[in-house]
Formats: sequence, structure tokens, C-alpha cells
Amino acid sequence: MNRTAPTAAQAALTTTFVSVDDMVQIVQRKGLTACLVGVADRIEQEFLRWEAFDKSARLAFHSTDGVVELMPIADDRQFSFKYVNGHPKNTRFGLPTVMAFGLIADVDTGAPRFLSELTLTTAIRTAAMSALAAKKLARSNSRTMALIGNGAQSEFQALAFRDIVGIDTLHLFDVDPTATAKLVSNLQGQGLTLKVFASTAEAVKGVDIITTVTADKTNATIITPEMIEPGMHVNGVGGDCPGKTELHRGVLELGAVFCEFEPQSRIEGDMQQMPADFPVTEFWRVLAGQAAGRVSAEQVTVFDSVGFALEDFAALAFMQDAARDLGIGQPIELVPVQDDPKNLFGLLRTQPTAKVLPLAATQGAKHAA
Repeated sequence: MNRTAPTAAQAALTTTFVSVDDMVQIVQRKGLTACLVGVADRIEQEFLRWEAFDKSARLAFHSTDGVVELMPIADDRQFSFKYVNGHPKNTRFGLPTVMAFGLIADVDTGAPRFLSELTLTTAIRTAAMSALAAKKLARSNSRTMALIGNGAQSEFQALAFRDIVGIDTLHLFDVDPTATAKLVSNLQGQGLTLKVFASTAEAVKGVDIITTVTADKTNATIITPEMIEPGMHVNGVGGDCPGKTELHRGVLELGAVFCEFEPQSRIEGDMQQMPADFPVTEFWRVLAGQAAGRVSAEQVTVFDSVGFALEDFAALAFMQDAARDLGIGQPIELVPVQDDPKNLFGLLRTQPTAKVLPLAATQGAKHAA
């Protein structure tokens, strides 16, 4: 079909698409450290604009083996959403536990401007969020961390805590020894001291920070109160949907508990075990100076992380800027571009059509053959 040069309005309908290969190029060219730090900075920047966003808990569809979710959010200029799943049994079928993509659209027109893979990006933003919270809530001299759960998210957590918090020693445990072996192999030469343990209880002894990133969709109690020492910071990442926890409720009762978006976290986080009046603090208030974070070196702090749409908004915005700056991504027509936008039916009349023989003629040709 021949078209005239697009008008400014039509050009505004062009969507930049960033594929998995494109995202790998972005991360490789910028460097993973720059992406982790950059996304953490962008999350902090957007959290400080908390009141500017129209927020809601994510829309989730649960099944026996997993969950499929949509995570929308918007300010007065941009709307974004993430599609994401969580299916712990997927690895048995050669599929990732988590798969995701996301979109940014203009609020004024609804035009989709940026469509991107978010599986790799979600791993980066989750780790960046964890490390940002620990930077504000853990003791400032924290250097050791127990990493419980050594699956797909673990390397990103390890490197984010190295680059943003200053962690230099990791205590590792997973019920699957091959997962730990994979993690150790991937972290060789990354400037981290790695120590492998035979149990969670052994791995958490004496550390400054505990991070849990397990995948099973079950009400687990991976961390129990007797494992917690004064001054520890607990970063619970894996408990992120109803019926899925990692922390014994007694852990939450030991210190101050922080979350992302309280209406969502009370349903999905480890705090789903607690009564409705259990005190929690939304993390943005710490960043904004409206609430205290850690108040003493001996205090136990808990970040009950479930993942919130504003973090994905920040990560998408960071990657959109990076794609533009690096010249990566392809323009696609995700919605129709027309000379007359009121004549949608006319679009069907301008497309080239294949010559179709009547059914009887087709059957006759078959018999003749």
C-alpha cells in the first residue's frame, strides 16, 4: 500500500519495540551495574512523586500452579502496565518461572509509545528495589548477606547489594544444590566472597542482611524468629501472592516492617498472616522523610517486598531512555495509522488481497491432481 508521509499526529502513533535481544544489548552496552544503580535511582525518584500517581493493587488471576497478573499505574502524563506471571513449576517444562512484558502510553491520547520485554528488566528492578530498601533500612556498615533461594533472581540480588549497599560476602543456601552451583559459577570474578551452607539456619548466622527469594507457591516459614539476631535487616522477596509466604509471623513481630503499597502488601506479602491493624510503614514515606527507617543499630527491620507497579513504571522509563540514547529498538505499528482516523473500515479496503478461488473450484483442482 502506498502512503504519503505521515502527519505529526500519525508519527505519534509509532511505538518503539524492545525485544529480548534488544534488552540484552542495552544491558551489555550500559553495563549491569549502571542498569541496577540507574533503575534504583529512578525508583527513588518516582517514589518521591508518590502522590502524583493513580495507584491500585495489581489484578491477579490465580491457579493451582501459579498466577497471571496485570500491574497498571499512571500519572498525569503517562500510563504503564506490566503483564507478568509466576509459575514455579515452569522450569520442569523448560519455561521460566517469571515472564513479563510492559508498555508505556501517553495519557493525553492513549497512544502506545514503548513496548518492551520485562522478564530481564523485572529481575533488574526487583533487585534494585531490594537494594534501595536495604540502603535506607539496614545498618550502614552492612557487609554480609545470606541469600536464601539461588534461582533466576539471585545473581541480580547479589550484584545489586554489592553495588548499592556495599555487600562483599554472601552466605548461600538453596534446597536445590544445582541452583547454588549455578549461582557460584555465575558470580565468579565478581568481587564477592561466596560461602555455601547446608541449611538456612546455618547460612543466616552472623549476617547483616537476610534476603529470601524462593519460588514455591506455599505458606512456608523459611525464616523463623530464633534465626534473627539484633540489628539484622530482612528482605523478603519471594512471598508475593496470597497463600505464598517465606517469613514466620514471629519475624514480623520482632521489629519495624516496611512495604511498598499497603493495600496490596497486606493481601500478597508475608504480612497477609497478620491482623488488619498490624503496624506497617510504606517505604516511600521513609524516602520522603515522613517516617523513620532504622532507629538504632540493634533494631530488626523487615522489608516485605511484593513488587509494585510504580517500580515497573520506573524501570520502563529508564529502559525507554536507554533505548533512545543507544539507538536500540524497532518502530512498529501497534495501532492503525490512517489518513482518516474516522474511517477504520476503509483500512480493510486499502490492503492488498490474495486471489481466492471458490471452494468448488479448489476441490475440483484437488480431484484433477
